[in-house]
Amino acid sequence: MSGHHNTNSIQHLYEGDQSKLYSGVMQHHGDVNSAESKSQVARIWKIFWILLVITVTEVIMGMFFSHSMPKGVVNFFFLALTILKAGYIVAVFMHLGDELKNFMVTVLIPLVLFVWFIIAFLADGFFWLRMNNESPARSQIEHVAAAKK
Repeated sequence: MSGHHNTNSIQHLYEGDQSKLYSGVMQHHGDVNSAESKSQVARIWKIFWILLVITVTEVIMGMFFSHSMPKGVVNFFFLALTILKAGYIVAVFMHLGDELKNFMVTVLIPLVLFVWFIIAFLADGFFWLRMNNESPARSQIEHVAAAKK
């Protein structure tokens, strides 16, 4: 027989009908009152409270303090907190924090390059917009159009 139908490994549960994976056949914690299970639940609650504090801080900042602070400071503050929340979510709930270092690098390097790509295109677009609005040719065209009226 081929290894494809080997029932001694858990691979057969991932092929075809996957209901066994979610029906309790593949319980990772046999006893929900075990120390391992309790530590995992405590870890999830800890991350929940951290994410809640960050979110409440963002909301309070946006509601009460964002109008009196410089826009650059507010943008930096929200960007930093958003990246912090995304990092916690990716590390804990997407299990990237438990992965090997090489795998994390293969995920994080394209992410950093993608963020750089967005920033570079925004900066380039802003440059061309500013150059187009401030060009002498544009002011001459507007001056001629105003003279015709």
